[in-house]
Amino acid sequence: MNVKISVLILGALVVVAAFVAWRYAGGGGNYDDFAKCLTEKGAIMYGSKYCVHCNNQKKEFGKSFQYINYVECTEQTSVCEQEGITAVPVWSVNGTKYTGEQSFERLSQLSGCPLSQQT
Repeated sequence: MNVKISVLILGALVVVAAFVAWRYAGGGGNYDDFAKCLTEKGAIMYGSKYCVHCNNQKKEFGKSFQYINYVECTEQTSVCEQEGITAVPVWSVNGTKYTGEQSFERLSQLSGCPLSQQT
């Protein structure tokens, strides 16, 4: 009887751990509407695939990042140079540039996009 309970508890822990890992790795697209709104409002994120803070910001959006207007400065160097981007990440919102990772709450305030997580 104790072996069965131990196996059930272990199985439950494995399922919970797998779910947490999936969510942390960007599973789901819970911020699709928010990301689409940012793009519709003209917000742009400038970044680099080598930048830890850029990658953190991308992970925060998960799969919803596909809807963000993103400029990869290692591939579009002339665009970043024209925009005066000297460090990344940079968010351009309503014509103003904000350096560093930005919280969703801050991006919502700056853009006017409602922050609602989809399920």
